[in-house]
Amino acid sequence: MPQTRRHFLSNALKTGALTAFGGSAITACSKPAGNRAPKVVIIGGGYGGATCARYIRYFDPDVDVTLVEARPRYHTCPFSNAVLGGLQDAALITLDYAGLKTHGVNVIHAAARTIHPEKRTVTLTDGATLPYQRLVISPGISFLWNHIFTGYDETASSTMPHAWHGREQLMLLRKQLVGMRGGGVFAIVVPGTPFRCPPGPYERAGLVAHYLRQANPRAKLLILDANEHFSKQDLFEEAWYSLYPGMIEHVPISAGGLVSGIDPKRMSLQAEGGEFKVDVANVIPFQQAGQLAVDHGLIDETGWCPVDHQTFASTLVPDIHVLGDSCLAGNMPKSASSANSQAKVCSLAIVSLLREREPGAMFYHNTCYSLVAPDYGISINSMYRYEGNRIKLIERAGGLSPLRATMEYRAREAAYARSWYASINKDSFGV
Repeated sequence: MPQTRRHFLSNALKTGALTAFGGSAITACSKPAGNRAPKVVIIGGGYGGATCARYIRYFDPDVDVTLVEARPRYHTCPFSNAVLGGLQDAALITLDYAGLKTHGVNVIHAAARTIHPEKRTVTLTDGATLPYQRLVISPGISFLWNHIFTGYDETASSTMPHAWHGREQLMLLRKQLVGMRGGGVFAIVVPGTPFRCPPGPYERAGLVAHYLRQANPRAKLLILDANEHFSKQDLFEEAWYSLYPGMIEHVPISAGGLVSGIDPKRMSLQAEGGEFKVDVANVIPFQQAGQLAVDHGLIDETGWCPVDHQTFASTLVPDIHVLGDSCLAGNMPKSASSANSQAKVCSLAIVSLLREREPGAMFYHNTCYSLVAPDYGISINSMYRYEGNRIKLIERAGGLSPLRATMEYRAREAAYARSWYASINKDSFGV
């Protein structure tokens, strides 16, 4: 991807420019007619929910926005692999909601229990009821325990961590990595697509290998993969062979990489290619939409939520919008950047609908950086547009990092990754 385009995307995010929208200038909405403040409730305080809350308030400060999120602090998926590999402290991927409160968002730390679409209300676990004109849910993912990976349930994850969300799982896997015996085997079990953060398992492999090269150089890293190909594959493999020769073995589905049975007591993984005894197992389960969406009839036969691609309104339940990992958004990946972009589109669409205006044409983007070592970064950028009632990839509007780049170039990419992370956190959470 040319450096000028990368600078454009980075600067657009840093300055808050909304590349998600069409060619017209983006300004806050004028004051609405009448005195009634429309109520929007948003459930889920990740990148999708937080961004949506902030930008509804930006586009129309007269809208009453309530964000419902059970956790007082959010632990980000981006840069969690850097914590696992020992590149940074867990505190640096921990965010709170103070920034949203300064933008006039009412933040309630509670869990949503029941959605009542016919009444347009949400009941919380403490019994409180919240009315809404529009409801947004951004519930992330839920795991399909014992799906394909027989023997792997939530209890088993205390021995073989998934470390795919939450601080506790991440720190458990970090502890196991640090305590692994000399010359041991660290395994990563990759689920079939779609799943949250498609490049994540392979970035994780690189940063775990970075740690092992220093602390346990005779150790091996095994990737058992339910897929044949993966995001940024050529770039990852080039880095693995260059930085960690002989340490990482990737077994795709065609070579027997699909795991079907797991035995935490024996630390055994049964794959089509045979049985693998390992010392540490990072088992990432197959995934579907977040449990709130599953419980309220917002998913279809795919396990994900179909939505109108212009507004992200559910096509199954009226007046509910679904953002981020849970929704089916064409071929946009399930990533923090996608959630951020979708939330901006959704926030403007909601304000338009509340004020009885027609949502306009929309653009969307995804930017994904991966670290393979502290000073070795790679990236992919994609742009999309709303066309023919669908989100469609704009050909030649994005790109990949080049192969066979200099180490100076890779170091700049690593710096861009850190800058992007700081920028998206400020853009989404106001921090």
